[in-house]
Amino acid sequence: MSGPEIRIVGGSLIDGTGAPGRPGTVEVRGGRLRLVDDEGTEPAGRTIDATGKVVAPGFIDLHSHSGLMILANPTHDPKVRQGITTEVIGVDGNSYAPFATQEDLDAFVHLNSGLDGDPRRTHKTKIDWSTVASYLARFDGQVSLNVAYLIGNSPLRIQAVGWEDVPATPSQRARMQSLLREGMEEGAYGLSSGLDYPPGSYAHTGELAELAREAGRNGGFYHTHVRYSLGDRFLDPFREAIEIGRLAEAPAHITHFYHRTTFPGGPDRMLDLIDAARKEGLDVTFDAYPHEWASTRLLILIPIWVQAGGPIKTKERLADPNVRNRIRRELQDRGTLFAGAGGLRDVRIGYLHRKELLAWEGKTLGELIDVTDSDPVDTLCDLLLAEDLSPNEVTPGPHLDGIRRFLKHPIGMVGTDSTFVGEKPSPRTYGSFPRILGQFVRDEALLSLEEAVRRMTSAPAARLGLKERGTLRDGAVADVVVFDPETVRSNATYDEPRQFPDGIEHVIVNGVPVVDNGVHTGATPGRALRHGRD
Repeated sequence: MSGPEIRIVGGSLIDGTGAPGRPGTVEVRGGRLRLVDDEGTEPAGRTIDATGKVVAPGFIDLHSHSGLMILANPTHDPKVRQGITTEVIGVDGNSYAPFATQEDLDAFVHLNSGLDGDPRRTHKTKIDWSTVASYLARFDGQVSLNVAYLIGNSPLRIQAVGWEDVPATPSQRARMQSLLREGMEEGAYGLSSGLDYPPGSYAHTGELAELAREAGRNGGFYHTHVRYSLGDRFLDPFREAIEIGRLAEAPAHITHFYHRTTFPGGPDRMLDLIDAARKEGLDVTFDAYPHEWASTRLLILIPIWVQAGGPIKTKERLADPNVRNRIRRELQDRGTLFAGAGGLRDVRIGYLHRKELLAWEGKTLGELIDVTDSDPVDTLCDLLLAEDLSPNEVTPGPHLDGIRRFLKHPIGMVGTDSTFVGEKPSPRTYGSFPRILGQFVRDEALLSLEEAVRRMTSAPAARLGLKERGTLRDGAVADVVVFDPETVRSNATYDEPRQFPDGIEHVIVNGVPVVDNGVHTGATPGRALRHGRD
């Protein structure tokens, strides 16, 4: 019997279950793990000395906006350099398969380019698939980590209902369920929704519950960016998410769960909703990202009725003075036009392309408004039109107190909500997992290292239904991270977000090193995981 390809010796094994760390040796044989108590005598192809380091399962990110940009930048350095070996894509209802026509796929990429990018324009990447199967095939052996795919309700709605804000008929709902079922048979892990993003945001609670039921019936789950415009805009959005899971009798996962308001006791009241639902017997979970800066497409500032009909009609409305007047009134009523944290002026602009506008990359809308001496809504609409709807934004996001409370909760998991466009993305893209390990575990002792690793590995693996990943054990797929618990830290900041972390020394994906002594090897052993087959 030949020796292992890789042997990791001298480290503390934190296996992802929450059990205390222990000494031991990890071997990689044929892409699988074998754990032994000694260093072995068989020669290994490569020996990694992990003395003083932690050896853990590869981290799993439950929310990433890399579904297009990873095809243009397959080494995916911002994520693998954090120790992430699997990430969930197709989030927020904004996924890119299935699509029956190239026209609709192109239009959806266009509409959503401020969030997920458009590598056709920046990297000449071909976006020419139609089915879930043909989309997932684009990742196999072509990227540096694994992806688990969710089908967004927006493409389902586009194919069955169209781009307009109209209720779905019974036959249209049945068509969406059929498309979801077919996509899950081809490998998707469930359904996502992004209820601030048209046209998926036009779906009502009952429609979403029917789709979530179909996802659950096929062994998947419902992953939701909630409807933040609903009711009190505080607890009601989360109540709807829980109700969808209840009606569907399916698992419901609330993604980027965070405290958006200044309500007294806000985080505790949000967690009380989760705890009450779970006490009732509902399968409700959540993830949170550990940064105070949010990011999405700049178009999110525009009311969803403006975006009905797709990108062409959206641009026509944005150019209409009467529409702008209505937008101005609605933003004024919403409180978005005020100066101060969270106001329109504080939005940082990103992902610009026109030469005459590039100087505004990383600047705020307030700065642009002051220099041009123009009305805020006119400035916003003119920028969206000049850049063909593609700008990104970075804004104040979760409160630090809420971040700590959500990370500490026993069912809290981690999703970076990472975006890959613009010169200055949110620092969460480059530094989420290391910030937890460094600041919140080592420096603040918010939770134990073993518990933090569990939240990053076996817990999300269980949520996805991954049976071969998420723990260090004999026979598991060899997704492994080796990090230094004394030096691991995030270096990404608001002003300098594109900074790689310290302390993440080795990352192995499917048995192949992709980070070696802190340097990317260039290897692309990742693939699309298929539901029920991984």
